Amino acid sequence: MNPGESIPARIAAGLNRISLLLRHHQWHEAGGQALTPTQAQILALLAAYPPAGLRLTEIARLLAVTPPTASDAVAALEAKKLVRKAADRGDSRAVRIRLTAQGRRAARAASQWPDYLLSAVGSLPPALQEHLLAALMAMIRSLQQQGRIPVARMCVNCSFFEPDRDPGAPEPHFCHFVGAPFGLRSFRIDCPDFRPASAGAQQANQYVLIASYPASKGGIP
Repeated sequence: MNPGESIPARIAAGLNRISLLLRHHQWHEAGGQALTPTQAQILALLAAYPPAGLRLTEIARLLAVTPPTASDAVAALEAKKLVRKAADRGDSRAVRIRLTAQGRRAARAASQWPDYLLSAVGSLPPALQEHLLAALMAMIRSLQQQGRIPVARMCVNCSFFEPDRDPGAPEPHFCHFVGAPFGLRSFRIDCPDFRPASAGAQQANQYVLIASYPASKGGIP
């Protein structure tokens, strides 16, 4: 190890190791269904959104791929009868991509995390799991602000989220969608009930969350 290497560089290297492992797993799983990783990602994405489906431009934006790449992958999925195109009720000139019944089954398989990854995370002490989740949310938020990834459907970006409503409580935050308090361990990074807050509210939520995270736990970087 290079003793002069910065901590961010070492963290990035660690994340790269994990990403290589996940990519290998994705290729292995997708190969069994005759799907490419991009096709598998599209199936998982469509399963995570309402039954109305998504437009091709939305799929490309959410996966951070080019429209031609998304179009080729959707065409292949349509040929496999895993998705179908339907008219957009709000715009007769546009179409939406939807899962077929067969596609929903394939999407469930594509969305499963490898057991060994869940086991590795689950073996960490609960406090360290919270640290990791908080750090991931902060990193996603930073990448979002840089325009590297689309807005993530996580709590700090949601209009239903009220941070630190009950300071000092075990579950200090509040979700107005379910009408219940919750703590960091219940934060979601991709919530199907997500409704985007304004950019200002998202930034304010992040600041409040950072300030409210107990200093004894090291804070959120």
